[in-house]
Amino acid sequence: MATCERLRRCGAPRLRPALLGPRGGAPGPGPLRAYAPGPGLPAALLRTGSFVGGRWAPAAAAFPVRDPASGAELGRVADCGAPEARAAVRAAHAAFGRWRGALAKERSVLLRKWYDLMMRHKDDLARIITAESGKPLPEAQGEVVYAAQFLEWFSEEARRVYGDVISAAVPGRRALVLKQPVGVAAVITPWNFPSAMITRKVGAALAAGCTVVVKPAEDTPFSALALAELASQAGIPPGAYNVVPCSRARAQEVGEALCTDPLVSKISFTGSTATGKALLHHAADSVKRVSMELGGLAPFIVFDSANVDQAVAGAMASKFRNSGQTCVCSNRFLVQSGIHDSFVSKLAAAMRASLRVGNGFEEGTTQGPLINEKAVEKVEAHVSDALAKGATLVTGGKRHPLGNNFFEPTLLSNVTQDMLCSREETFGPLAPVIKFHTEEEALAIANAADVGLAGYFYSQDPAQIWRVAERLEVGMVGVNEGLLSAVECPFGGVKQSGLGREGSKYGIDEYLEVKYVCLGGV
Repeated sequence: MATCERLRRCGAPRLRPALLGPRGGAPGPGPLRAYAPGPGLPAALLRTGSFVGGRWAPAAAAFPVRDPASGAELGRVADCGAPEARAAVRAAHAAFGRWRGALAKERSVLLRKWYDLMMRHKDDLARIITAESGKPLPEAQGEVVYAAQFLEWFSEEARRVYGDVISAAVPGRRALVLKQPVGVAAVITPWNFPSAMITRKVGAALAAGCTVVVKPAEDTPFSALALAELASQAGIPPGAYNVVPCSRARAQEVGEALCTDPLVSKISFTGSTATGKALLHHAADSVKRVSMELGGLAPFIVFDSANVDQAVAGAMASKFRNSGQTCVCSNRFLVQSGIHDSFVSKLAAAMRASLRVGNGFEEGTTQGPLINEKAVEKVEAHVSDALAKGATLVTGGKRHPLGNNFFEPTLLSNVTQDMLCSREETFGPLAPVIKFHTEEEALAIANAADVGLAGYFYSQDPAQIWRVAERLEVGMVGVNEGLLSAVECPFGGVKQSGLGREGSKYGIDEYLEVKYVCLGGV
């Protein structure tokens, strides 16, 4: 009953034994710290098995899921392998014929019911996110609403999949264009947005008439399994939505099984560029459709004409959300020489005044832990490399006294392009500032990366705004704005940041085939 006890201490009531899944394994390293009081998590959402063909099932083994704030074990989840992944694909394939044949309105209604259930359980879902990812509870609550909105959006888009009629050049012919679902979609999602990255993909796939198999991140499987429970309650038919969790040790095996299975027609992945390339290699053998949302190295440019206070506010929002662990977080701050010193001074003051490191359940926390020790080590390496090469430490720079996976929000100045933090995605609370002198110089630095997901810049010069927005080599641009994600807008990158777009009216097209029908003898 160790799993039950630890989840209860996160604010959850005791789990029914039937929900505990496989037993075994050593207990966590110690009790969780006391969390802020709040409503408990209903046992019905704390699932530990795989969800295949509308049924919950244990696996032969289980793996621990840990609280990144304390290292304590939250629970043990079914550790699926290639056989379970292939069984999930078969279940999705068996359900595809019926699901694709459902009326668009029927699919729309069910997605809307799933949305309604997410909103009804938004506080419980948020507590699960905070428990397994560490992000502050208010941010987790925001993620649940954002995630639910993708189901709402695609419930509406399901009824807007239109074909076309083309004027034929030959008498007696009619030319038609149909849009049809591609088939079974394998969806592989990251830990930093464990609910939103699922609904952004799955909402579009189900709306189009595809069925899906989800492999969630090994750090955050409870969110994916909770969504499966709500999908079942909403009436999503058996086999349309399947979840196969697995440990880090089996992730490559499961990913390869999904990408090489001949019954899978589509791969959608969010994660590192290196992993994306490996999955593309596997998908190439059977020429599967792919969507990839990969790494970023987002520049945040502040020109002399900018309102510095607005730029600082935008920098705080863009850099420190989820402790810097988002793919669109600003990674490089390029500040023009005329306002450089003012910007650095004001950003440092804002960081000291408004950023509070702590457990995500504690009131007032704005910066939770990083996801694991490896993430902390990467931030440490970037800071050490920069200081060794001449950067100036303005604030932060080391592990937080809370220990474990906590790191101080850090600001560096006098940063140069040869430093790791200028060339690699940090994925942590580090803000490195590079001084530049001209617009051309800033664009050259920003565009030197081989990735291009998001970019931001602040300027009050209308002509400059047009020039820079058009010339930045990224898929999304924030102009005088530090937050740009929205369900109705296309999300995706260029260069090695990925393929395809998610969200918006374009997102559903990733799961549709275009078929031309030539009708003669008319």
